Amino acid sequence: QVQLVESGGGTVQPGGSLRLTCAASGFSVSSTYMRWFRQRPGKELEWVSSIDSTGLRTYTTSVQGRFTVSRDNAKNTLYLQMDSLKSEDTAVYYCAKNTIRGQGTQVIVSS
Repeated sequence: QVQLVESGGGTVQPGGSLRLTCAASGFSVSSTYMRWFRQRPGKELEWVSSIDSTGLRTYTTSVQGRFTVSRDNAKNTLYLQMDSLKSEDTAVYYCAKNTIRGQGTQVIVSS
């Protein structure tokens, strides 16, 4: 049974950093195309970043250079390191395998 559990969200000031964690079970993240999405208040779900089985990383333009996706194969966990956070990064963040998402973790960037 595929399960994804996100954590690591919180409230941070603009310019700050957070690292989101996505603990996976029921499959191996090392061999799976994994994605991070976010849903900002009043907005549609938005793709943020991906990492494929070869380690190739891609990012939406607005987070390029500030966010880094990675994984720990031994822990079967996906990460999203978010630096230089902006108020517009405020959202609920989800990790996903195909159409399966976790419950999400809230990120608030505010002074």
